[in-house]
Amino acid sequence: MGAGHTHGPAPEAGQPGDHRRKLWIAFGITAVIVAAQAVGSVVTGSLALLTDTAHAITDASGLLVALIAATLMLRPANAKRTWGFRRIEVIAALGQAALLLVVGTYTAVEGVRRLFEPPEVPAAELLIFGIIGLTANIIAIVLLSSSRGVNFNMRAAFLEVLNDALGSLGVIVAAIVIATTGFLQADAIAGLLIAALIVPRAFKLLRETTSVLMEFTPPGLDLDDVRAHILELDHVKDIHDLHASTVATGLPTISAHVVVEDQCFTDGHAANVLLDVKKCVAEHFEVSVLHSTFQIETDHIQEEEQASVTHA
Repeated sequence: MGAGHTHGPAPEAGQPGDHRRKLWIAFGITAVIVAAQAVGSVVTGSLALLTDTAHAITDASGLLVALIAATLMLRPANAKRTWGFRRIEVIAALGQAALLLVVGTYTAVEGVRRLFEPPEVPAAELLIFGIIGLTANIIAIVLLSSSRGVNFNMRAAFLEVLNDALGSLGVIVAAIVIATTGFLQADAIAGLLIAALIVPRAFKLLRETTSVLMEFTPPGLDLDDVRAHILELDHVKDIHDLHASTVATGLPTISAHVVVEDQCFTDGHAANVLLDVKKCVAEHFEVSVLHSTFQIETDHIQEEEQASVTHA
């Protein structure tokens, strides 16, 4: 006896929210930044601003990917795609994390090079374009900050904008230092500091999204603890093949084979045990009864399963 998944429009099914409006606005702002900084890099000849323009292009691409993912996530599930496109948010976030790592690594390498070969740049013009970029990015950050924790996709989008804001801030600081002291290496130092902030965040997001795709146990869910709780239930003798994973943000799933006393299949207790197991997991571990699957079986069935595996 088992309990399968049900995927409907109920709130407990973990349906994603619609965040496309915020992403559209953030993408529009970032696209404007790209255009302004591209013009600025040509006018000033600044390598720092050119690098920040490359950052902005990467960020705009990431936001576009996030927007596409947010649209696909809203498509309903069907017989061929039982989870719909929910996991697209994880794939999109993984791609954005990889892009952030590439940009952060490039910034670090370029920053080291500029320490030894600092370019001549007009500080005043550099400062103006840096302020324009930072102002626009602050607007986008405020817009996305309230939604950055809802799923991997929105978190990655927020990091894209934050990354670009840090780049603009680095341009501003470098421009001020160059204008007041003539210390051209300030540009390189700012770039290295930006890379130091970007890479750890990107690496953490990359690690978390990879864990989801590899179907590792969701953070905070101790399967030994789950096993102990289920074994405390009446009529439960054993539990095996216990697995847990995350489909997407807010969608942890769990499955197992639960061995019960033989009499449960003759006195009608099997169905009650199944309900008890699902309620136990939902109450203690916050895994929806809609996304927990348990097979109720006897010792004999377990022995047959083990025998078939041995002879396979």
